[in-house]
Amino acid sequence: MNKLNSERQAQVVKALCEGNSIRSTARMTGVAINTVVKLLTDLGPACLAYQDEVMHDLKLRRVQCDEIWSFVYAKEKNVPQNMKGRFGVGDVWTFVALDAETKLVPCWLVGLRDAGHAFEFIDDLRQRLASRVQLTTDGHKMYLEAVEGAFGTNIDYAMLVKIYGAEPAGEARYSPPKCLASEKHAIQGNPDKAYISTSYVERQNLTMRMSMRRFTRLTNAFSKKLQNHIYDIALHFIWYNFARPHKSLRNPYDRTPAMAAGLTDHIWTGSEIVGLLDRAK
Repeated sequence: MNKLNSERQAQVVKALCEGNSIRSTARMTGVAINTVVKLLTDLGPACLAYQDEVMHDLKLRRVQCDEIWSFVYAKEKNVPQNMKGRFGVGDVWTFVALDAETKLVPCWLVGLRDAGHAFEFIDDLRQRLASRVQLTTDGHKMYLEAVEGAFGTNIDYAMLVKIYGAEPAGEARYSPPKCLASEKHAIQGNPDKAYISTSYVERQNLTMRMSMRRFTRLTNAFSKKLQNHIYDIALHFIWYNFARPHKSLRNPYDRTPAMAAGLTDHIWTGSEIVGLLDRAK
C-alpha cells in the first residue's frame, strides 16, 4: 500500500465507495487484494477520527434515526456453537442519525438492537448538537429510555409507528411486508407533526446497501471481521457527507451534506479523503 501514490489510492477509495467489493476493486484498479484491505484498515480509523472531531456544535433542526441490519462472519442461525453470544459474530445493527434538511449523517453506531447500544447512540448524538432539535425514531421501545436518558426534557421527540401486514411468502419472501398504516406519537416536548417522519433516514438505508458491498443481501460479500465492517462504514459516511453531492441539495449549486451543514466549503475529492492518512500520523 505504501507504494501506491495518492491518485491510485483515491481510485481504490472511489471504487469501494461506489459499491464494489474488495475483489472487484482490486481487478478494476490493478491493485493487489491485500493492498486494498490494508488501505481500508489504515484509512478507516482516520475517517473515524476526523468525523468524530468535526461533528460537533452542529446546528441541526430535524433529526431522524433508524437502524439497519447486517451480519458479520455468518448469519445468526449459522454461527458455530462455540462462537454464539460473541458480539461481532452474527447479526449486527448500524444505528444512523440523519438531518432532514442538510441530509448530514452526524453520527452512527454499530451494535446490537438493544437498549444499551440505543442509549450509547442517542447520547452520542446529543453531544454533537448545538441546540434543541426535533427527533423522530421508529416505534422500537429501546428508544424511549434512550432518548429520555440522554436528552431529558431538552428535546421535541416523536415516534412514527408503522403497522405492517403479514410477511410475504413464496417468491415474494425477499420483499418487505406491506405497510398498512402509520401513527404519529408525540413523546416529549412539542414536536411539529408535519415533520414527524423517518423517510429520509430510511432512504439512507438504501444508499448504504447500494454503496457498500458488505450490505448487499443474498451474496457472499458480507464482512468477515467486525473491525473491517466498521472501517468500511466510516469510509462510506465520509464519502457520503463530504465527497458525494446530494441531489436534493443542488439548488443553487451542487452541494454535499457537509457543505449544507457548514462543515466545508467545497466538494471533497478522493485524494482529500486519502490525505486523512497523513493527518492521522
